[in-house]
Amino acid sequence: MPIRALIVEDEPLAARRLADMLARQPEPLEILGTAESVAQAVKLLREIAPDVLFLDINLADGLSFEIFEQVAVRCPVIFTTAYDQYALQAFKVNSVDYLLKPIDADELAAALAKLRQRLPAAPLPAAAPAPAPAFDPALLAQLVQQMQQSAAPAASYKTQFVVRVGEHLKVVPLDQIAYFFSLEKATFLQTTEGRKFVVDYTMDQLETLLDPRRFFRLNRAYLAQQSAIQDIIHYANSRLQTVLKPTAPDAQVLVSREKVNVFKSWLDR
Repeated sequence: MPIRALIVEDEPLAARRLADMLARQPEPLEILGTAESVAQAVKLLREIAPDVLFLDINLADGLSFEIFEQVAVRCPVIFTTAYDQYALQAFKVNSVDYLLKPIDADELAAALAKLRQRLPAAPLPAAAPAPAPAFDPALLAQLVQQMQQSAAPAASYKTQFVVRVGEHLKVVPLDQIAYFFSLEKATFLQTTEGRKFVVDYTMDQLETLLDPRRFFRLNRAYLAQQSAIQDIIHYANSRLQTVLKPTAPDAQVLVSREKVNVFKSWLDR
């Protein structure tokens, strides 16, 4: 039986091109349908059960990862993406196949060969659903956010912060900032010289204003520049403990288990 595919792509030309490429394979795939949005994809996935899902990341009504929040996807996923800087590491870390746009015929053939190795030789009984894909949609969504930020012009990121010192204003260049942290509903800027200042931003706002190639959100309370991470130690439950310089107010600044792989990719880029 041919492999049954669902294409989720908000660019009609790209969807048609992929469908044509799949139809020209030595073992052509059966296209069950196409969707241009999260809503359309969710509707189709509730009606049909494809063997593989070709999934664009940016759709007409949001990121494709929202699909997984609304419907159980129990087939392998091949992402189609224009992001190449982080995808090579990020998607491999999560054991997800991906194709960079414009899709290359040889790369498509290789991805389909991997897919055939993962699919069962015969259809599974109706009472035994296929295993869920081996990836964390929330983690991949975070990676995509980092990709989008890294693709923006450098000028779009802050290069300095203005802080208040008594009745005066002081400009703190980015190179003098070690990390940001939140404490008792306030957000602080910690300098490399050991001084701290209150800033009028939340941690979530800072995460979008700072260059993700230089700063990483270690957890809800800490956003650190790479040069401020003095040591990294394995911790319980597959987490990592970071030692910051200057010393952080909290005794332990931990990287959550969900962020460990992203953090390692960020360090090893």
